[in-house]
Amino acid sequence: MPTLKALVLVCSLKKSPVPSSSERLGREVLAALTDHDVDGEVVRVVDHDVRFGVSTDEGDGDAWPRIRAKLLDAHILVVATPIWMGQPASVCKVVLERLDAELSETDEQGRLLTYGKVAVVAVVGNEDGAHHVTAEVFQALNDVGFTIPAAGGTYWVGEAMQKLDYIEAGPTPDTTGAATKTLAANAAHLARLLTATPYEPSS
Repeated sequence: MPTLKALVLVCSLKKSPVPSSSERLGREVLAALTDHDVDGEVVRVVDHDVRFGVSTDEGDGDAWPRIRAKLLDAHILVVATPIWMGQPASVCKVVLERLDAELSETDEQGRLLTYGKVAVVAVVGNEDGAHHVTAEVFQALNDVGFTIPAAGGTYWVGEAMQKLDYIEAGPTPDTTGAATKTLAANAAHLARLLTATPYEPSS
């Protein structure tokens, strides 16, 4: 079987080299994927000049087309986002808005270019909301053509009203670690199935 590729889009509000809990969890997902013969790359979106918009290229130095090329070359997309005010981070919402353009991009058989690609989500935050954020991001990704595997989300949230971040929490909790391993196994399995047997054209 060919080696699969993954792209981790880290939607932290912090530019590199500031440490990021979202990036830590995203990299843990990527490390777990390597156990299933998946190679990958991490992109912290805020480090690049990604413009607001809903097209594949907003022009004038927009960095999204380069990121999009990596996405189209990947079999698995990992969206890693923090929770802010109970919502996915604004950077994550920019990514989802840019992915809206994929609804107009099809192959010669009329299928979206995202068909056959698997998407998973990694969420970090200091209070409740991981399920809500995961649901929002999953819905948007599925709308634009990605396939969601069973148990395709992993998360860590700290105690409410506290300031402890995932990068400060010490060793990975068994619960988050187990969820990450399951996510990786299921994502790689589904990606291989879809690579071997693509979706049929709908018309």
